[in-house]
Amino acid sequence: MMYFAHEIGRVALEPVRLLTKAQSTLLQHPWSPVSRIPGARSVASAYGVFGDLTRRYPKPAFNLSTTICDGEVVGVSETVVKRKPFAQLKHFQRDVQRPNDPKLLIVAPLSGHFASLLRGTVEAMLPEHDVYITDWRDACKVPLSDGDFGLDDYIDYVIEFIDHLGPDTHVLAVCQPVVPVLAATAIMAEDGHPATPRSLALMSGPVDGRVDPTAPCKLATKNKLAWFKRNLVHPVPAPYPGAMRKVYPGFLQLAGFVNMNFDRHVDAYRGLFRSIRDEQSDKVTRHRNFYDEYLAVMDLPATYYLDTIQRVFQEFHLARGCFEHRGRLVKPAAIRNTALMTVEGEKDDISSPGQTRAAHSLCVNVPDSRRVQHLQEGVGHYGVFNGSQWRESIAPKLRDFIRSA
Repeated sequence: MMYFAHEIGRVALEPVRLLTKAQSTLLQHPWSPVSRIPGARSVASAYGVFGDLTRRYPKPAFNLSTTICDGEVVGVSETVVKRKPFAQLKHFQRDVQRPNDPKLLIVAPLSGHFASLLRGTVEAMLPEHDVYITDWRDACKVPLSDGDFGLDDYIDYVIEFIDHLGPDTHVLAVCQPVVPVLAATAIMAEDGHPATPRSLALMSGPVDGRVDPTAPCKLATKNKLAWFKRNLVHPVPAPYPGAMRKVYPGFLQLAGFVNMNFDRHVDAYRGLFRSIRDEQSDKVTRHRNFYDEYLAVMDLPATYYLDTIQRVFQEFHLARGCFEHRGRLVKPAAIRNTALMTVEGEKDDISSPGQTRAAHSLCVNVPDSRRVQHLQEGVGHYGVFNGSQWRESIAPKLRDFIRSA
């Protein structure tokens, strides 16, 4: 009922939102006599903030139409090279063919935001790599007839995508995927799969959530699995294509994201109010560019979400050596010929330092000469894969690691 009530509330607010948008335009238009009334701009600004807080935020585009190769601007086009019910494999194809550039599969997190959250990650790697990314689908758009999706299915998808790209593929997992990607690599290595990744880079993910637990880790261990199922799993209402599919709704995830840094978001919207009122268009644009991405969230399949909570955050299966994929024990020690890099942020409040580095203690047969551990000082979770520190400090080290693998 919660999802249904949320949708009813959104629909009920739509006429109010449209009305306030029209009034905001009237109060700001230079030819409108009411725009000269004292306080008109403040009222218009309040309407503008209300509109931003109540509108729907669609899946953002990557908008990466060009990159720079060897000092030249070249075009980039997005193509889907493989489709699955819950994801598609997207290729950022450059107009210039550079056969010596490494193939790089970026595995985006399936944890609320869309893959476009890694826009900065893709942008930094495009000049010197042939880049692909997992573009996960919003579960409310997937009909029940397409079946269920759990953590084992996630691992299957990763293996299938790597197999599609073939040998000498380098894999970068950001945040949540570090566990299933490490598991997929171990399975492929044990099977002697010819497309076993040439290198594996794991960034800010919960390989071992027992290390210096953060707030999300503590929430998972504080409550039993039944609590998550009872309070956070709801059926998708009509008329979505995925009607009656059980999901962890995006709006509940967003509430959790916001509450982690509530004061910061309140200050941001106070700033938006002042920027609209004072006609500071650059600040308004910067705010909206960030929140267009941050507030665009997707539903997660309930089975996958509950699997992850139980196996990764409550029982720590991979770290304890008892992680199974469809009844088969996953053995990270089977990884021998895949170079391994882990990257962490000093101020990460999602996956604290040490949680990702734990992968090195599991992959005991990777030669020391093919291991890299990097701790980036002064950055939080988001700064590990986006922003200036990512571009200037982390990405160059990652490029060097891939080239030397």
